[in-house]
Amino acid sequence: MQYVRKSLLIIGLLISGSAFGQNSIDSLLVLPDSIRPFTIETFYHFVMMNHPVARQADLLSDVARQELRLARGNFDPKLEAQYLTKSYNGTTYYNIFNSSLKIPTILPFDPAFGVEQNSGTFLDPEHYISNQFDYRQFYAGISLPLGRGLITDERRAALKQAQLFGDMMEAEQVKIMNKLFLEAAKDYWNWAFTFYNYKLFDKNVGVALEIFRRVKLNHQMGEAAPIDTVQAKITLQQRIVERQEALLEFQNTGILLSNYLWDSLSNPLELSLNFAPILQRDLIGMTEPERDELVNLARANHPELQKIEVKLRQLDVDRRLATEFLKPRLDVNYYLINQPFDPDWNANLQFNDNYKFGLDFSFPVFLRKERAKLAQTKLKISNTQFEQSFAERQIVNQVLAAYNELTNSERIIAQQSDMVENYDLLLQAELLNLENGESDLFRINIQIEKLIQSQSKLIKLLGDYEKQKAFLYWAAGTRRLR
Repeated sequence: MQYVRKSLLIIGLLISGSAFGQNSIDSLLVLPDSIRPFTIETFYHFVMMNHPVARQADLLSDVARQELRLARGNFDPKLEAQYLTKSYNGTTYYNIFNSSLKIPTILPFDPAFGVEQNSGTFLDPEHYISNQFDYRQFYAGISLPLGRGLITDERRAALKQAQLFGDMMEAEQVKIMNKLFLEAAKDYWNWAFTFYNYKLFDKNVGVALEIFRRVKLNHQMGEAAPIDTVQAKITLQQRIVERQEALLEFQNTGILLSNYLWDSLSNPLELSLNFAPILQRDLIGMTEPERDELVNLARANHPELQKIEVKLRQLDVDRRLATEFLKPRLDVNYYLINQPFDPDWNANLQFNDNYKFGLDFSFPVFLRKERAKLAQTKLKISNTQFEQSFAERQIVNQVLAAYNELTNSERIIAQQSDMVENYDLLLQAELLNLENGESDLFRINIQIEKLIQSQSKLIKLLGDYEKQKAFLYWAAGTRRLR
């Protein structure tokens, strides 16, 4: 009888020492020296540096730069040359050569410089040049719009659109990366839960195995009924099955997490079993002032709102261009002509002689096309403004809802922690009854099962809390995901 009491006491100590409420969870979250920690910050670094989606997002900056380069190409200086000649029956009718350099500018006027060399027996008088300096003359002048095109034109509007396109791509890049980090965070914390859940069940397999050995030894000594051995074996088998299921979940979540791991040469990496996640019991909550600050940050910097703001600015460029087309076209061209080709041309500069002057005027009578284009643009602006108001409200409400879920999770985790403590108290009371001969292994197993379930749920809640925190910052449009 004394041996039986001693054996029951050993079983009680085994159970108590291995499954003691909060202390058991705290010790479970401590990694052994043989395991290297793989923190969420290190994980984010791998994702940001080498993930294919992150590299695709980086290409958006190059796309924006090329778009801007394309728009700036409209302002590239242009060299032009034209040569015409006609010869018939041994007579040179004309030789006409004209080369020029045109320099489009971001200002309303475009300067041009050129050289003409014309000769021939039947040359058009308009193209006549004295032969004093080998039939050559130099000209320089500008083209200036005084009506349509003075404030803005297609080239300047295209350049502004390209610059705004760069802002659009920057916001899109942030949006893509934030979404990638959110999905990565979810998979990381799923992996963290399955790892520590597996550790919990693995630890309890050791306890169940030792209990089974003790009960079996008691049966061999004639101090325990055969049914107690069956009960202990069933419990051991159940723990082994639970551990195997937890191991499978841990392995699969590790495989999913490997989707985010790539080296600098774009080769996929596998997550080694020597690495383990870090999960902490200490919750870093958020106060209401911090929530309000996050809401203001979302209003100012959320990539979706940034994209809509850029879209409005692009539409405003279209509006100003459409407004410009309501004006009459009045282009003035003035070119000074140096004839003859005199090196001292500047000394003889006269604006009322040796020049070419042109005036182009046009104006649609009804302006139906122009007014319709302007009205369409204004309608697009109004529609986008409504979209902006609705999107801002959605984003703010999403942040507030995510904050409520986070604070509610804090309360649930606190309640679950108390439940773990209370289940442990019930187990300790049942162990005391066992020592006094007022309980049995069946009742003990029931209490252990409830305690293990509550501990597993607490670990899951801790992982879900981190995922909710990541979702909160994603909803606010920021990369701060922890």
